[in-house]
Amino acid sequence: MSTQHPDNVRAPFFSDNVIIGGDDEVKEAYYCLSNLDMKEQLWDCEGKEVDNFVIKKILTRYPVFFKNNRLGKDVFMLLRVPNPEVEKNEAKILFEVLESIPRSFDISNAIYNDDVAPLFEVSIPMTSSAETLIRLSEYYKKFVSGKQDVSLIEGDIKISEWIGKFYPKKIRVMPLFETKEAMLDADKITEEYINSQKPEGYQRVWLARSDPALNYGSLAATLLIKISLQRLHKLEQKLSLDIPVMIGVGSAPFRGNLKPTNVANILQEFPSIQTYTLQSAFKYDYEESVVKRAIDYLNNSERGEPTPVDEEALIKIIEKTSARYQKEIKAIAPMINKMSLYIPKRRKRKLHIGLFGYSRKTADVHLPRAITFTASLYSLGLPPELLGMGALSKDDVKMVRSIYPNFDNDLADCLKYLNVENLKYFPQEVVKSVELALGLIDCKVDKEHKELTENMMKNLMESETETIAEDVVKAGFIRKFLG
Repeated sequence: MSTQHPDNVRAPFFSDNVIIGGDDEVKEAYYCLSNLDMKEQLWDCEGKEVDNFVIKKILTRYPVFFKNNRLGKDVFMLLRVPNPEVEKNEAKILFEVLESIPRSFDISNAIYNDDVAPLFEVSIPMTSSAETLIRLSEYYKKFVSGKQDVSLIEGDIKISEWIGKFYPKKIRVMPLFETKEAMLDADKITEEYINSQKPEGYQRVWLARSDPALNYGSLAATLLIKISLQRLHKLEQKLSLDIPVMIGVGSAPFRGNLKPTNVANILQEFPSIQTYTLQSAFKYDYEESVVKRAIDYLNNSERGEPTPVDEEALIKIIEKTSARYQKEIKAIAPMINKMSLYIPKRRKRKLHIGLFGYSRKTADVHLPRAITFTASLYSLGLPPELLGMGALSKDDVKMVRSIYPNFDNDLADCLKYLNVENLKYFPQEVVKSVELALGLIDCKVDKEHKELTENMMKNLMESETETIAEDVVKAGFIRKFLG
């Protein structure tokens, strides 16, 4: 699935500006579905003006492709909507988006006359309960499609006779689990929703990777996903219902390490995942031929079963590494926020609100979103994957390596961008976490990247900031991701 996450360094060829937005995102959807052979496009409806006419634009501008590749049948678009319980300022955008679904059906049906709904599924972020999902599903059935059976005047015609019928009559709701508590309860929440709404054939689930890493550390995020996948697999067997899981992964190791040159390792790491998000760095920071080969590999791989894990043992590791990570983050948050001012924008909007600003445990810490956070620390020569690792014992490392086959590979991929000369600017706890990681594997440091991070740190400390933003981009080009 192609997403709109702004983690790329290079601008795509179809955009006139390095900052993608508006109609460029319509072009992007077409390019990814047609030329790159992706199967699905995420359409974010948070933090920007909602384009309620995206279906009309994409179908009328590219009629030849969509005549042979029906949207809603052969290729798909998933709407990510605001969660009213968390994003109060954007809550009513949810209603706008839901109202656009029947109108999009009418547009598609007028063109193709085949009753295929181009939009039929929405994903809701920060899901923490089944009620969140059930409310959305019931609202659509009662107040969007359901209003067609209402008469506005007693004895008068129904709205469906006045305005026309509303299709689809119901939609699929896909939970996006992002917090530790929600990810560990993903099976229970999903089961409660399934029992209430009885979806036909399957129920999709989305597990985040970036925000759990931001909130609990990179290692803890990976272990949380391992546990959640095992529990969801058991639920699938219990209910005899297909529960395809999607994982939200970016190119930076901190955000999942899914890049075109690493797809085989990712499939080995998460064999039970049905859908992988391919974010902007994956799509635009590599040669198109390399990207296409990687997508073809993903499309033609079979889904397997999750890696069996000792949940109790992993939860202990999650607890102690995340506590250490959060302590280290509090100590370096001012430096991260200072550096974040020089990370360039890549989309004309913000991404959805994450946990960190809402967590009571970390309420005194304000951090940028995951991509900017990652870019900031890489630019300072401190790969964020290393934070919290000082809490690991030798037995912990042995346990992690037994169920996380790419642990050393991911470590090597981030350590090449470590600048040990910059460690003198960081607290001793952070230095100890880095030293533990350095003791686990041998790695070669990228000298050009090291020089850039040395300059950026020096300039940041001395408030000589004129060239920092330029150096951020240069370093991003070396890594092939911004953040």
